[in-house]
Amino acid sequence: MPDDTTRAQRDDRPQESRRVRLSRTFDEDAELYDRVRPGYPAELYDDLAELAVAGPGRRVLEVGCGTGQATVPLAARGCRITAVEAGPSMAAVARRNLAGVTAVEVVTAEFESWPLPREPFDAVVSATAFHWIDPAVRVSKSADAVRPGGALAVVRTQHVRGGTEDFFVEVQHCYERFDPETPPGSRPPAAADIDGAEHAEEVARSGRFGPTVFRRYERDLTYTTAEYLELLRTYSGHRALPDAARNGLLGSIGDLIDRRYGGRVTKRYLNELSVSYKR
Repeated sequence: MPDDTTRAQRDDRPQESRRVRLSRTFDEDAELYDRVRPGYPAELYDDLAELAVAGPGRRVLEVGCGTGQATVPLAARGCRITAVEAGPSMAAVARRNLAGVTAVEVVTAEFESWPLPREPFDAVVSATAFHWIDPAVRVSKSADAVRPGGALAVVRTQHVRGGTEDFFVEVQHCYERFDPETPPGSRPPAAADIDGAEHAEEVARSGRFGPTVFRRYERDLTYTTAEYLELLRTYSGHRALPDAARNGLLGSIGDLIDRRYGGRVTKRYLNELSVSYKR
């Protein structure tokens, strides 16, 4: 049952075009995405402030702002933000969510081709979006965007072992039936098995940032059957399925939750913050 991050990482290897196509699925229903996708814990923003990424007057370039789940709290911390979002519908919802906030500009553009302004930023922030950016340019262009000593802050969101564990074992059969790309027997990883080494190595290879600092946040969110199915409808891998397969998959998952789990399941999330400072 791959989530958006896992899909993107796997699909980068065989062909770039699939990564790009999956990334565009979010714009198909920006209102649903805005309504059901979870934001980030308050502790994450406290750490961004402690690590000199966020704070009053800090100039922040946000890469892939979506509908503003991280933009709104960053603006509340006093940041001056330029938020770049490739999806026009997502960007429109972000502008609505930030209406009246004069210190934020939402730009509809692909980060890879967007011309950087002449004045460097204090930080580049990307929340659950960096894995959708072309790996050939995402670190180097982020380095170009920030001043010496400025920060690259990346948030990754992972579904990890925990919550209603038996459900996530059983639901694998639904995925194997309706999604042919599902790896047989896959399970959510343990949080302890996710260490951010791949991202740290990518940043280190660029030679433009110092060592990466990590902070981690685990939390459980509980969903009714209807809420969980709505959440799944925002995931790129589910949206990319043919209609018949997607409808069959969601129907079987809903039936499983209602029959075996009393119409309610809990999903454990790991938000991992990584911060690297430009040399």
